[in-house]
Amino acid sequence: MKKIEAIIKPFKMTEVKQALNEIGIQGMTVSEVKGYGRQKGHTEIYRGSEYVVDFLPKVKIETILPDNQVQAAVDAIIKAAKTGKIGDGKIFIWTVEDAIRIRTDERGDTAV
Repeated sequence: MKKIEAIIKPFKMTEVKQALNEIGIQGMTVSEVKGYGRQKGHTEIYRGSEYVVDFLPKVKIETILPDNQVQAAVDAIIKAAKTGKIGDGKIFIWTVEDAIRIRTDERGDTAV
């Protein structure tokens, strides 16, 4: 099993969710997060004063999948989230040792 963690632009969330649903992935956790990468934020002017916005709003999607679904999920996320502009985000893939469904005590792929 693998955990996919994708950090994307907030306005792309609906498209990514639909793309994952289309390939049969339904379970995910979504968090509103803030951060920056190479873009290092930007400068804005408010009431005549200039200030730096270091941390930009992003959305983090987390899902656990069997190994055979990982590449399809990554491809779907890239296709749906890509704008071609700086700040499109990142995808991280982690190995998951085990998963347990609390209600039924199922383990492994069946728990996901």
